[in-house]
Amino acid sequence: MLKTQQIHGITEVHPKDLKDHLKSVQLIDVRRPDEFTGELGHIAGSKLVTLGPELEAHMKTLSKEDPIVFICRSGGRSGHATMFSQDMGFKSVMNMTGGMILWNELGFPTEK
Repeated sequence: MLKTQQIHGITEVHPKDLKDHLKSVQLIDVRRPDEFTGELGHIAGSKLVTLGPELEAHMKTLSKEDPIVFICRSGGRSGHATMFSQDMGFKSVMNMTGGMILWNELGFPTEK
């Protein structure tokens, strides 16, 4: 079970708590393609779905019951994606605190 906390109505999950549960959640990275493959890389198994119309269309294809963690560079855009998906009726959506900056600071593995 993921350890989460509520901050301003958004469920947040710290990278340390997410790291051991990557297989039990869907990871959606909402950054631009150049960021996904850039300096900070991305988490193995995450799906790139850019924030905006692309994300809106993608969310319509997913189960509202499945656990989803949104990821971005620092946690801002993924926070917006989390709020957006909550408004769409998704039950188990989370924002990764600190984004890929914190993930990298903690020395966790990435792909480029």
